[in-house]
Amino acid sequence: MTKLFETTWSDIARAGARLGLTTDALGSLAEPSRIVEVGIPLTKDDGTTQTVRGWRVQHSNARGPFKGGVRFHPHVQVDDVKNLALLMTLKCAVVDIPFGGAKGGVSIDPRTLSRSELERLSRGYVRQIEPLIGPWTDIPAPDVGSGEETMAWMVDEYSMLSHSFTPAAFTGKPVATGGSRGRRAATGYGGFDVLEVVQSELGAPLKRVAVEGFGNVGYHFAEKAAEQGMTLVGVSDIHDAVTNPGGLDPAQVLKSKLATGRVAGAGGHEVSHSALLAMDTDVLVLAAIEHSVTARNADSIRAKVVLELGNNSVSAEAGETLAKKGILVIPDILANAGGVVASYFEWTQNLQGYYWTEADVLSKVRDKLHVAARDVFAVRDEHTVNLRTAAQMLALERLMAAMPHHAATPRLTPVNV
Repeated sequence: MTKLFETTWSDIARAGARLGLTTDALGSLAEPSRIVEVGIPLTKDDGTTQTVRGWRVQHSNARGPFKGGVRFHPHVQVDDVKNLALLMTLKCAVVDIPFGGAKGGVSIDPRTLSRSELERLSRGYVRQIEPLIGPWTDIPAPDVGSGEETMAWMVDEYSMLSHSFTPAAFTGKPVATGGSRGRRAATGYGGFDVLEVVQSELGAPLKRVAVEGFGNVGYHFAEKAAEQGMTLVGVSDIHDAVTNPGGLDPAQVLKSKLATGRVAGAGGHEVSHSALLAMDTDVLVLAAIEHSVTARNADSIRAKVVLELGNNSVSAEAGETLAKKGILVIPDILANAGGVVASYFEWTQNLQGYYWTEADVLSKVRDKLHVAARDVFAVRDEHTVNLRTAAQMLALERLMAAMPHHAATPRLTPVNV
């Protein structure tokens, strides 16, 4: 079976070919600069010890320090981490921030751990990768299965190891430990910011929206969309899905989920996950885990616009099907870049020791994403390609501009990958 990284890279190589880039020119991006696999000793609350596998993949730092989240998930593998690191390289270039791409992964289900066990695991991961990270080297952040508290433990461990308080070594932290106001909402709000440009380019109103994945990102997108007059006609999470043509209140859906664990308690009609994806709506937001839309269900999609707030939400084959149906797909490396833009601003605030208001942060994120979205549309129009290819071409142009001035990170031999 073709690996996810290989599939993504093949797609990017085709975008490079549209720019006239040779295989040799793209060679420095075809594999990560460094792959590190670690064993993390974890002492459980009952006194037993297990060794947990983890990785840090540093893809490219041609445009700045490596940047990327740490995923805690029982099924994470090195190929997943490689693929996500590659996407981060592209994403940072698309929105023109001075970072490269990296990603971390720990093969465990954090829901099976007590809070103290999760803290020990988080600190143990930092101890294993500490020589390879830092504010000017590689800056981890949260991802699936990790969060603000995880980052608080990680930055504290790093600070103890480096003998100095170093908040800029991680982003996505709580405000109390150097995090940025607005960071929590930035990915979801940023998705709406990108959609504003899409609507302007289409010259037609987008009024009805369904959201797959009602976690932090999905909720904040729905909140912003509702504030701006869109009607939330359906939502889902890992457990269930609900629709209401008259509209759902994002705050009530969240309240139901927190109280009962179900989004269906907020009114409307409970439906299957597949039925939610197939809704006849203006915008379908994919804010869940990878490959929500594949060759198996692409024919059923009826939305005018699909917004990828999750990574790799639409498979390559599905993307071709949607294009033939005239459905516009807003790719992840643009659509969900609000989080890394806000992380860039968090890093900037940490380095300055000067902190901004939430309104300032979100306004700066919006401005940055509006420019990036317009840049992607300009490439699309110039080369007559879809938006995913246009975003990849824009990223590659910016990366190629940096390459002649960059000495590659020394490569380490991967261990057991």
